[in-house]
Amino acid sequence: MKRTITVKGVGTAKTKPDRVVLNMNIETKDREYEAAIRSANEQIADLNAALEAVGYEKGALKTMDFNVHMNYEDERDDRGMYRSVFAGYMCFHSLKLEFDFTNENLSKTLSAIAACSAKPQFNLSFTVKDPASIKSKLLESAAANARQKAEILCAASGVSLGELINIDYNWGDVNVFSPTNLMRAKNESAAFGASFDAQLSPDDIRSTDSVTFTWALGRDEDDD
Repeated sequence: MKRTITVKGVGTAKTKPDRVVLNMNIETKDREYEAAIRSANEQIADLNAALEAVGYEKGALKTMDFNVHMNYEDERDDRGMYRSVFAGYMCFHSLKLEFDFTNENLSKTLSAIAACSAKPQFNLSFTVKDPASIKSKLLESAAANARQKAEILCAASGVSLGELINIDYNWGDVNVFSPTNLMRAKNESAAFGASFDAQLSPDDIRSTDSVTFTWALGRDEDDD
């Protein structure tokens, strides 16, 4: 029976973010269905105009989700009992904007959003333009790590490392986002004025991945 050694290699990578992902939510409410949608469309049009005014191409703002649903509120009747009462329609529009990260780009974008009539909730995160490059670094690092471990174990055991027999890898998700983020919640427009000039230095993206390798073992060093 062929003797083997199986080792899990762990790859690590630290990458500076060079891309911003800005997710925004616009919510409107009205007794009339058409009015709720119209209000949302007006805010989005104003948001698009503000972004185009600072250099973004038309259509840079992407729709990620859109829905309209009936809204109900609890109301107490004459007997003190609560009942659900129709309160109008809620229109929800989820949007995404991506751009290259520089503090100048970040400043002009957030200033444009703060100055327009639409006051979306937003969450800003930092990532990379080329996520595949992180994956490649991780796999190279994992392969080198596994071989180093295998060679150390073989040397300590007095055997040689033979041919590679198998590679076992699970193609899962890898972290490509910095832990640094920036948020503006609902009704917090006062926290961001019409001019956003903060100088941000987002934390590095730290990623890990693992691959399992199996090698054949050569003869013991004393076997001649």
